Amino acid sequence: MTDIFEIKNTDPARWNSWKWQLQRQITTVEDLERYIRLSEREKQGIRTAGAQYRWAITPYYVSLMHPDYPGCPLRRQQIPVLEELDDAIGLPDPLFEREHSPVDAIVHVYPDRVAFKITNVCPTYCRYCFREYFVGNAEEHHTRAKIDEGIAYIRAHPAIRDVLITGGDPLLFSDERLEDILTRLRAIEHVEVVRFGTRTPCTLPQRITPELCAMLERYHPIWLNTQFNHATEITPEAALACDRLLRAGIPLGNQSVLLKGVNDDVETMKTLVKSLLKIRVRPYYLFQCQALQGTAHLRTSIEKGLEIISQLRGYLSGFAVPLFVLDTPYGKVPLQPQYVMGRDGDDFLVRTYRGELWRERNPIEPGVRPMALLTQEAEDRRFPVDVNHNTIACMEPV
Repeated sequence: MTDIFEIKNTDPARWNSWKWQLQRQITTVEDLERYIRLSEREKQGIRTAGAQYRWAITPYYVSLMHPDYPGCPLRRQQIPVLEELDDAIGLPDPLFEREHSPVDAIVHVYPDRVAFKITNVCPTYCRYCFREYFVGNAEEHHTRAKIDEGIAYIRAHPAIRDVLITGGDPLLFSDERLEDILTRLRAIEHVEVVRFGTRTPCTLPQRITPELCAMLERYHPIWLNTQFNHATEITPEAALACDRLLRAGIPLGNQSVLLKGVNDDVETMKTLVKSLLKIRVRPYYLFQCQALQGTAHLRTSIEKGLEIISQLRGYLSGFAVPLFVLDTPYGKVPLQPQYVMGRDGDDFLVRTYRGELWRERNPIEPGVRPMALLTQEAEDRRFPVDVNHNTIACMEPV
């Protein structure tokens, strides 16, 4: 087994080239075994599930994996496993994107914004990607004609003010091709904001070159969301990539996915969001893993996500706590622990992050429909009344 760090150190110029990394994507058991010790079960998974669902990993990302531990959170994200072939409820397109695609490159769910899929290739192929029907599928390759069709659709719909450039990973396009798309989008008067959805700062940080950032800076306002799922992914290379984007004036958000065995416990998630803040990336979304075919072994219950969020709230700064969401065919639905208990006459009842109950004096406005008392627990409580204060506390622990 070759030590991948030897390759990294022998020729840093090549290692730091994103094109070199892509040219040497690892796509076979034999290639991967040069760098990490695979279990027999992993080998079987690659040869079976890997034949059904495309996989590839950059040398850089493999260098972050534990070489001997199959349960490594990074290995779980990228290496095909036999469990992918055993999923009773998974769907090939859980968000019904095809039904929301008026043209091949566009997904139009919200009134004022669209997802613009310009490519179906990625540096690595995550095992939980909800766009598995499209990403890595040779039959879904998006030609220049399909991109032209997407731009024409955006131009023809004045309600679209926000365009998310996505894929696949859009930053695998050359600077020149990306600039051509940005120039054409900026020529559309009603397009106000352009966003990128890309995992390259995590899986291929070498792609974030000074030249790319200088080009993007010319087309503001541009925003970028990336995806780090585990603190191990936040390396000096990743930090440098994010710093370059930030210095180009591009705000960065992170969209993690809740994954069993990767980040589905409170301490792991705390470490991740704290590490993100250190490199000035704001935790934005925590996605519930989709009911995608082949992901039963990675999905958690929604209750697990709610439990994690409830134990982050109050123990971290508010902007460090991502919004837990379930993506549906009809848009994203925020999922929050139960803080609102309901109304009791002119008092509004809430639960604090520590489990205490608080009664806020808040008379109902005329013409506004009052909220009901939401929980039996709240009905069963006795709430003391302090007539000298507008706010009244019930400090019993929940």
